[in-house]
Amino acid sequence: MSSPSSASEHVSSHAALPAAQYAASRHAAWLGAAAIITDEVGRVLLVHPTYREDGTWLLPGGVVEPGEHPHVTCRREITEELGLDLPLPAVLAVHSLSTRHPDLQPGTACPGEIRFVFDGGTLRPDQVEAICLPQEELSEYAFLETRDAVQRLRPTDGQIMLAAYRARLGNTATAHLADGRHILAVPALDRHDVHVRHRPLWDSPLHRGPIPERLPVQQAWAWCFVPDGRIVLAADPGPRGALPMLPGGTVESTDAAPEDTLHREAAEEAQLTLADPVRLGWVLDKTGEVYGGVGPNARLRLAARVTAIGPAAVDPATGRPFARLLATPAQAAALLGWGPPGARQAQLAVDTARKRWGLPTAQPAAVEEIPAEGMRLS
Repeated sequence: MSSPSSASEHVSSHAALPAAQYAASRHAAWLGAAAIITDEVGRVLLVHPTYREDGTWLLPGGVVEPGEHPHVTCRREITEELGLDLPLPAVLAVHSLSTRHPDLQPGTACPGEIRFVFDGGTLRPDQVEAICLPQEELSEYAFLETRDAVQRLRPTDGQIMLAAYRARLGNTATAHLADGRHILAVPALDRHDVHVRHRPLWDSPLHRGPIPERLPVQQAWAWCFVPDGRIVLAADPGPRGALPMLPGGTVESTDAAPEDTLHREAAEEAQLTLADPVRLGWVLDKTGEVYGGVGPNARLRLAARVTAIGPAAVDPATGRPFARLLATPAQAAALLGWGPPGARQAQLAVDTARKRWGLPTAQPAAVEEIPAEGMRLS
């Protein structure tokens, strides 16, 4: 019986080949680069190419040229396609497409593709105004909610877009995908198919004074803080994905005060026990359309402490359990799609929690799902 060879003595069959044969034996694949670029309320930028016969859209980006690095490709393509020069501070996703994937057009001799998806950041209104398309290549662009964006993309492109954008929102590691699917542990936002929704009244001012007596309070939502400074989001599942929201809801005639609404809804939706709710302000809803056209009303915003999180349960109003997520207030504002006013409201809630309850500012962390059995809070 011969003794095993050491690593230094081992010579692979590839290494024994002449250089030209070895080079020819190596796996070849196309390289591509794209970017997740959003507007201030979290809608994703897509472009409509003139050369695609199926009419589908794309993320900004393109084909890596010989000798070019993917991040250089992405910046070049963004400049060529949009007329913008954007920094790309992070890789959000790396995707491997196999040679026989059904999304490939018939007759396409593709050896497989590796695509890098970078974070192109959030555009200011003046940057959006400055977008200039090459009309021979792109006919239009649009900022779309992710639920609508996936309808305009090829299926795998939609999966890549969602995974990359959720990696940015959730502060998770770079998503590694094969044929549109995660090859490592699936992050919470992907597991529950969470989408950002452009919310009505997102840009309405938050009034800090008392609510005028003439205005009924139709809604009470709260930034609900756990001891480490993060807040709880509930994600309502639906046929087009789950939509995140702050705990709370519609004020019922049986609620003696909006704070009672908050306690009831937080317990029903997310099984939260709250203490010390404090009013942050209110938003004017001029029409009350969502409540059947009741006319002018106030939507109340509060902050509260979470003292207990119970086992997950079915929400009696919808008949389905909500996903319960822990996020930093800044992450929550982005997930809610409230834009800069939402970020300011989140900061107001953080300042209130620090001054009133001595809670710390949450450190950057990945969005985390609350276990089904609940959590013990110190």
